[in-house]
This record gives sequence, C-alpha cells and structure tokens, in this order.
Amino acid sequence: MNALLPPSLVEHSEAEALFRFETGAPDAVRAALGMNATRIGDAVVLSMREDPTRFWSKALGFGRTAPVTAGLIGEVCDFYRAEGTPQAVLQLAPSVIPGDWAEICRREGITAQSSWVKLVGVVDELVANADASDRRPPAGVRVTPLEPGDAARWASVMMRAFGMPETHYAQMAAASAGQPGWYPYAAWLDGEIVGTGTMYVAEETAQLFAGAVLPHARNRGGQTELLAARARMAQKLGCRWLVAETGAETGGSHNPSLHNMLRLGFRTAYERRNWTWQPVTPASA
Repeated sequence: MNALLPPSLVEHSEAEALFRFETGAPDAVRAALGMNATRIGDAVVLSMREDPTRFWSKALGFGRTAPVTAGLIGEVCDFYRAEGTPQAVLQLAPSVIPGDWAEICRREGITAQSSWVKLVGVVDELVANADASDRRPPAGVRVTPLEPGDAARWASVMMRAFGMPETHYAQMAAASAGQPGWYPYAAWLDGEIVGTGTMYVAEETAQLFAGAVLPHARNRGGQTELLAARARMAQKLGCRWLVAETGAETGGSHNPSLHNMLRLGFRTAYERRNWTWQPVTPASA
C-alpha cells in the first residue's frame, strides 16, 4: 500500500469533492433527479433517486475517525430506503472493512461488484515529470483553464465523454465550474472543446475529477495534458498531493487512464471494491 497518505485522507478527498459536486447542482436539477445528501458518521451519503445511470448514488469516506460498524452501515441503508433510491454504491477502503462485513452484506442486501484503483501523486514530482524535456507534447491538443462562458459546452462534453445523459447532468457539472475550491480545465482541438478535467482543492490535497476526452480526439496526449495542467495548478496553490481513481484492470482489460496516471508519476495506493446496495428487506441478525 502506498504510504504517501493514509487511506482515510485518500477517501476523504474523493468524498468531499463528490459531495460538493452533487450538492452544488441547481435546485431545479436536484428536484428533477430526486437528489438528497447527508453525512452519517464519517461518510457522505449521496442519493439520486431518478438517475438512470445508477452512478451518482454513493456512500464513501468511511472510517476517518471511527470504525465502520453494522449500525453505521444500517443507517446508510436506511437513508437510501427512506429516499426510495433504487440502487447505491458503497465504497470503503480495504483497511476499514470490518470483520463481520459478510454478515452485514447479507443482512442489508449488499453485493460485491467491480473495483477501482485509488492513486496518489506527490505534486512536485508530477509537475517535474510533466515538464521534463523528454515528455512528448500533445498532438494538436491544447489545455486551458475553463472560461466562465464555456462552462455549458464544457459540461456537455464531460457527459458525452463519459456516456451519460446531458439533460440535468450537464447543468450539474456546469454549476461546479463557478464554485469555490474547483479548478476546471478544457482540452481543445481545432477550436472545439474535446476534453474535460476539474479539480477540487482542500488544504494540501487536490482531488482530480471528471478527466475525459471525446473518442475522436483520443490518443493525442490530451488526457495526460489535462493531468499535467491540474498538477501545475495544485503546485501553485500549495498542495502537496493529488488524489485520483479509475477503473481497475481485470481479465486482460486495458485502462488507458490508469496508465496515463502511472506514467506521469502517480502511485497505486490500493484497489477498492464497489459494493452495490439494493432495496431488499433486511435479513434478520
């Protein structure tokens, strides 16, 4: 396990960024998507009842100051039941999963799914690698800080790059661009926004978020340049660490995002399982 940051801080970084991203959505968007959020113990618990992607209802950030218990997970699942959430993902670092986790999962209707890789980078090292004379420059792609007038286009590209609906979701993303602590960037090709990436900064840690490039503009170095631009900004802001996550490779699969981050100098902290909750009647203890 990477010792740059303890898992509790790695998880907290992502949890706070996602909490701010979702709760910062306009009221009309929150109403249309059936959004609600709370904090239970250390965790942020996010519900999006009318989300056809089943991506945005998540509970994460567990175990920073107190252990994960059956009672805590029960409260999280009770929140989702009360919200009428059709499905949610619980994300816990391996180090905080309790010994009775299998029993908790059986009782609450939680099942194991895919895994993500959590990565941490030392900002100064990442910037040095990004500015190294032998690094290949992007092919025709330039990356700039996002101008306010481009927020709607940028948000639309973000959703298309991730294969998500634009209606409501793009408005949520665009709203983040003007909020404190967020530093959004756009990748351009021939005058068109073709890639997105943003970053949420809290004290000495910066959380990477929503880095993606449209299919027709991939394999030009745009995603790496988005990483480099945010690392440089993190350095200017006095951050020491960058935190990121992406899908784990399984069964011979290849994740270019993971390799782009590793080449720039990110280090794997750990793999984290996604645990899916669905509303079943809790099993008796």
